[in-house]
Amino acid sequence: MQVHLVDGTYELFRAHHAPRPRVRGRDGMEMTAVVGLVDTLLALLRIEGATHVACATDAVIRSFRNDLWPGYKTDAGVPSELLAQFPIADEAIAALGIAGWPMVELEADDALATAASRFGDDPRVGRILVCTPDKDLAQVVRGDRVVLRDRRRDLEYDEAGVRRKWGVGPASVPDRLALVGDAADGFPGLPGWGARSAEAVLARYGTLEAIPRRASAWDVTVRGAEALASTLVERWDEAVLFRTLATLRLDAPLPERGADELRWDGTPRAAWLAFTDRWGLERYASRPHRWRDD
Repeated sequence: MQVHLVDGTYELFRAHHAPRPRVRGRDGMEMTAVVGLVDTLLALLRIEGATHVACATDAVIRSFRNDLWPGYKTDAGVPSELLAQFPIADEAIAALGIAGWPMVELEADDALATAASRFGDDPRVGRILVCTPDKDLAQVVRGDRVVLRDRRRDLEYDEAGVRRKWGVGPASVPDRLALVGDAADGFPGLPGWGARSAEAVLARYGTLEAIPRRASAWDVTVRGAEALASTLVERWDEAVLFRTLATLRLDAPLPERGADELRWDGTPRAAWLAFTDRWGLERYASRPHRWRDD
């Protein structure tokens, strides 16, 4: 079997900000993001023939990482009309009959990483496609069995693809982010370190700990090596903290223990019709292509 793991938070943001006609539900409520996510999930099932699917979302934007670094991403600046759709999106996922993982203390990325690890060990699973363009998830890639799937650009990144795209292997992605920083997640990395220098050094040494503290011991040529090495020593604690922020957890509380529990057998008709009626989305009542009458 193939397992598709969908980054629901990404899909909600993408749909909300896309140049598409706005969708209004009950009492004129903005529902564009919810409908966009629904369209993505149904297209995955209908057009791409997915059979085992789960969708992770951030029930709240804040997570345990905010306690570690005050500048970590929050819901500041996120449109209120988008935030209001997050719980409705979780209702939509459940109404479609798809396994949904709304995260509170952890993040949606942690849920996807946990699932990729858990189900990647299942011998019945042929491939796992993590459906997101998010570079953070590159760390979960394993060979050509667990891959990133960027559906919008029709691209897949296996382990070799991760190395070509981000300059390091999957295991070194958190170390790379620690040095370079991640503006989307709100941590800056170390001064002077850029993508090229981080990729060159980590391609050789793999982890922060393995990088020699003196540039004279480096056997890779990097511009400004002495200053970079000095910065790494002086700001070591920050580098380790940033790597912790970038490292995805593998212990998210997912109810499904086996990949077979992700099988989609159709949309439960009564649940979906009740959902569309509740939120004033009756024109989407017939959108699912396969029904389940429980």
